[in-house]
Amino acid sequence: RASLSPLVWGAAVGFTSLWALHVQTVHLDTEAPLISDETRVDPATSIEFPTTLTIPSKVPLPQFTLIGVGVRTVSFLRVKVYSVGFYADLNNPNLKIPKTATPQEKIEHIIQNTACVLRIIPTRSTSYSHLRDGFMRALQGRMRLLQQNGTLTSEEEASAQSPLRKLKSIFPNTPLAKHAPLDILLTEPEPSQPRSLVFRDLGAVQNDWVAKHFVLAYFEGDGISPPLKQSVVTALEGFGK
Repeated sequence: RASLSPLVWGAAVGFTSLWALHVQTVHLDTEAPLISDETRVDPATSIEFPTTLTIPSKVPLPQFTLIGVGVRTVSFLRVKVYSVGFYADLNNPNLKIPKTATPQEKIEHIIQNTACVLRIIPTRSTSYSHLRDGFMRALQGRMRLLQQNGTLTSEEEASAQSPLRKLKSIFPNTPLAKHAPLDILLTEPEPSQPRSLVFRDLGAVQNDWVAKHFVLAYFEGDGISPPLKQSVVTALEGFGK
């Protein structure tokens, strides 16, 4: 499998900017991701997600399979902010999940061992800063949780501070249009370097803790989107070997 570190990814029609990640620039063959004809609809918003997603690149990326979808709501009014789809490279040979594992164990194994994509599609025009604030709250909450249960080392906490500041800085003070997808890629683990979290057309941060726990936060407890978590749990019930 080729390294993902020299990557530029522009992943939606209408977006032409490219991102440089790490050392060497590699251009995509096309602007738009290749998607399957089949889609899955979030029942809460009627927003559609392709069941498979292939991102063209000179550096080969895997085909991502849609595992689950759900809506993110906020406030006591239950305002629907965005629908989110969770994709992963389920053909990665590093996935060795027994069918007897719990759904939570399967989710965590997938996130820890293969490349994943979160596709966020706003139900209405929103702002990048609004999304940024939600992302930062989720990561800060997860850091507090791990501090409380003693599973966050001082080294992990210290090394995450600069990437967290960078993550906060990459979001522009501009709108994100209704139904415009924001794709967030978690690169697969590599022994020679930390994992990266790549935001389409915005930038990337490289840190194992931030990259991994950004995605894990979506599945902590009931999850940032409880319908997403339940959808993923249901899909993974029979998954494994």
